[in-house]
Amino acid sequence: MSESPETVDPEEVRHVAQLARVGLADDEVDQFTRQFADILEYFETLDEVPEVDREADLANVMRPDVERDSLESEEALRNAADTEDGYFKGPNVS
Repeated sequence: MSESPETVDPEEVRHVAQLARVGLADDEVDQFTRQFADILEYFETLDEVPEVDREADLANVMRPDVERDSLESEEALRNAADTEDGYFKGPNVS
């Protein structure tokens, strides 16, 4: 694949890896830089694909919603691993 007009900078790859909390070695940064450039080129190719005519009327093929009684809070929380003040309590996310 040829180089994409919008080149991907290795520093951008390092920044994305840092945001994702993924450690990358220098050779991996080079590999991902090339792969990201290829992905961007694929998207540019998709922009060239012509649109097709679609049916104007879309139909919902799902079943209609049926209203039912919900669980009481105590019943819903009965098997929860951890609760607090009547709510499910999940792990802390930093």
